[in-house]
Amino acid sequence: MDVTPLVPSGAQIIQAYADGTFRISGMAHDGAVIVFPDQTVNWTVTAEMGVDDFAPLLARAGDLDVVLLGLGATVANPPFELRRALKDRGLAIDFMDTGAACRTYNVLMAEGRRVAAALLPV
Repeated sequence: MDVTPLVPSGAQIIQAYADGTFRISGMAHDGAVIVFPDQTVNWTVTAEMGVDDFAPLLARAGDLDVVLLGLGATVANPPFELRRALKDRGLAIDFMDTGAACRTYNVLMAEGRRVAAALLPV
């Protein structure tokens, strides 16, 4: 019996990540990316990580139940002010290491959830 989740045709699947590169649905992406179920975009994010860095996610906030923020190899919660500002604009964000964000995204996306992953390279 195949227990692999059924993934909708054309959905973005995170296949691998290493050395600053993500392999998503057969394509390599260098550096930070945002993965939506229907597309992957390069993500320009500043070291200070402010609200403006989340513009691609804010533009689709009404279409998302949750955003997974992969913060690299370790987890350090962004400042409270940033978390509050994003929540006030309609983004529910879970912070985790990048590996956990990749795995969790794939599971939630395969379940048909409205999810996105904003991923910083490891």
